[in-house]
Amino acid sequence: MKLTSIKLCNFRSFYATTPEINLATSTTMIHGSNGSGKTSLLNAFTWVLYERFSAAFAVAEQLVNKRAITETSPGQSVECWVEIAWEHENNRYRAKRTCRVYKGSNEIEPGKTQLTMWVSGDDGKWHIPNQHPDDIINQILPVNLHQYFFFDGERIEEIVRSDNKTEIADAIRIFLGVEVIERSIKHLGEAKKALETELKNIGEGEIKQLLRQQEKLEREIDYITKRQSEIQQELEYQQTFKKDVSQKLRELSAAKEREEKRQNLETQRASHREELRKTREALKKIISSRGYTVLLSETTAKFRDIITDLKQRGELTVGISREFINELLSSGSCICGADLSEGTHGHNHVLHLLERAGSSTVEETAIRMSAQVDEIDKQAIAFWVEVDREQERIKQLRDTIAQIEEELDSIQELLRKDPNEEISRLQKRLDEIEAKIDDLNREQGANEQKITYLKIEIDSLIKQIAKQKLNEEKQLLAQRRINATQDAIERLIEVKNRQEKQFRLQLEKRVQEIFAKISFTPYIPKISDKYELNLVENTAGTEAPVAASTGENQVLSLSFIASIIDKVREWSEKRKMMMLPDSSTFPMVMDSPFGSLDEMSRRHIARTIPQLANQLIILVTKTQWRGEVEEEITHRIGKEYVLTYYSSKPDCEQDYIELGGERYPLVRQSPNEFEYTEIMEVERER
Repeated sequence: MKLTSIKLCNFRSFYATTPEINLATSTTMIHGSNGSGKTSLLNAFTWVLYERFSAAFAVAEQLVNKRAITETSPGQSVECWVEIAWEHENNRYRAKRTCRVYKGSNEIEPGKTQLTMWVSGDDGKWHIPNQHPDDIINQILPVNLHQYFFFDGERIEEIVRSDNKTEIADAIRIFLGVEVIERSIKHLGEAKKALETELKNIGEGEIKQLLRQQEKLEREIDYITKRQSEIQQELEYQQTFKKDVSQKLRELSAAKEREEKRQNLETQRASHREELRKTREALKKIISSRGYTVLLSETTAKFRDIITDLKQRGELTVGISREFINELLSSGSCICGADLSEGTHGHNHVLHLLERAGSSTVEETAIRMSAQVDEIDKQAIAFWVEVDREQERIKQLRDTIAQIEEELDSIQELLRKDPNEEISRLQKRLDEIEAKIDDLNREQGANEQKITYLKIEIDSLIKQIAKQKLNEEKQLLAQRRINATQDAIERLIEVKNRQEKQFRLQLEKRVQEIFAKISFTPYIPKISDKYELNLVENTAGTEAPVAASTGENQVLSLSFIASIIDKVREWSEKRKMMMLPDSSTFPMVMDSPFGSLDEMSRRHIARTIPQLANQLIILVTKTQWRGEVEEEITHRIGKEYVLTYYSSKPDCEQDYIELGGERYPLVRQSPNEFEYTEIMEVERER
């Protein structure tokens, strides 16, 4: 998708029909002061394509320009629209979204918006597509991904907030193809239920009863699973409340020191608990892999007694083996040439020797097994050493956690009894939240146990059903289909889980690479199973969370967006196999991407962002542009525009920006009582 132009009419601060803004295939810079319409221009793109707005877009329902409404007579309507043109897969598109309002005597009545699309193919003729415009747009760039291609840089750090993780995960599922797999799993599950109903109708009485029991247990699991989702959502809400209350405590100077100490202690406790979990897992692994060795002591002792007995009876004596003597008797001749025919003296002598000879096979086996038994005894000794070490580590961690919790209790008690009523009130609120979180966690744990037990019961029922004799051919066929369907469901679930895990690890690696290029800090970005973005630092081999600043969160979010775009490109690369050569081209429209960053970060980002997308459209203020950003980006500009804001304020202070040796107005005095914005193209010498 390559954006080619945008045109506006009576959209927010843009009065009447604006000149068409032609967009470069490389980088387009749009300069404007605060309030001149940069955010409106960003939202013009998302309004046309998705009828959505960014979080910072104030009073989204007031789209129509105020001057246009004022100049319209009562009883008449006024129209605002935005038209965007783009190219994709050898086709040209134009999309126009219109909004009309009706002016009454005392109020403005909004009308419905309307989206119209035209497509021009190789013949150059424009026509209305047969497919719905929304479907076409979503096939090119899905709505759940649009926020990563059209975003407000001043609020970009909100992407790392935990309450956005569901939206991020949903967006990621689109180009992973997980939605298709989940639909397949859902359809297979429905098919399985239909087959089980069929089997229940034709099966014997016992099978019907077992199937009814299974159906009841599955309904119970569905209910508990739904409750688990509700609990998880409530936990997230409570955690958010807890953060807000803790922040308020930190803002109170009298409680700041105690609250910061509590935060540090809670971080330490979380770290020790995680280490305790890992140590327990290590202990389980040791027991599961080598625990059997300590149970074999009696067996190894018995083995050695058998070997000793064999040696005492001479059956393991090193010498001529029974196999060799039997070969001599079979051949009837000794290696010295003596006759060993049956009945001869030599034959009788060799038979007597055979009685005293040992088996070479038994001897070799005894030697090999003795070595293995010795190794088992060694492993048993090593097993206890490792178990004692891990047990001691567990004890140390428990003692440390207990000590931390005592300190936390002490701090909380001091805050509860603080003479400052605001501090004690906030602490009591925290106590209530903690109690609620504790109750929810306990209920969640109990539900997990219930689900485990129910699944065990269902597995038992499935086995009983499988054992039942199915007399009719239809019963056999239905059971085979049920088994095949269940097998397909399990395989698809495994594929989905592996695909999601692999993608998350690849995405995390790419985020780390880009973050390292932009940020000078030694922090490492991490993406959790729920797609929560966090920064950690590695101190003495232990990862600890970092309280990231706004600037660091901006860099982290930009790194995440760049990684998402990389994956969208990979997703689109697959379409190249279908002879669609430009399907991996995607634009990025950024409003104030440099935010409140320091000089070094601004330079690194300005140097990096041209590599993030094939086409860049950047909206900046004068202060965001000058200096290191101007130095890094000027030579990459293909098109450049200035938004001139006409202020109706009587004592308006005018402002200018110098570009390519020419001065362009940013703020001017309005010639009338209205405020509005004009668009001016910048002419640079190339």
